[in-house]
Amino acid sequence: MKTKLNELIEFPCPFTYKVMGIAQPELVDRVVDVVQRYAPGNYSPQVKPSHKGNYYSVSVTINATHIEQVETLYEELGKIDIVCIVL
Repeated sequence: MKTKLNELIEFPCPFTYKVMGIAQPELVDRVVDVVQRYAPGNYSPQVKPSHKGNYYSVSVTINATHIEQVETLYEELGKIDIVCIVL
């Protein structure tokens, strides 16, 4: 039996995205710019470099208001050219 994400989450709620991308200074700003378009707010993302320093992990938590917002942000964050994966 498949369960849909919107059946597991009660909105509004905090929702954290973890974005992993190439370690470039603009990665954090580009992630925040996309998040601001769909969930305006003051964000202080957590940034962690990979063991060898080639990649950054950027975690940002939004106040999600509906499932479409969550899904759209997954798609839009994944379109950033220096992003490898969005969790």
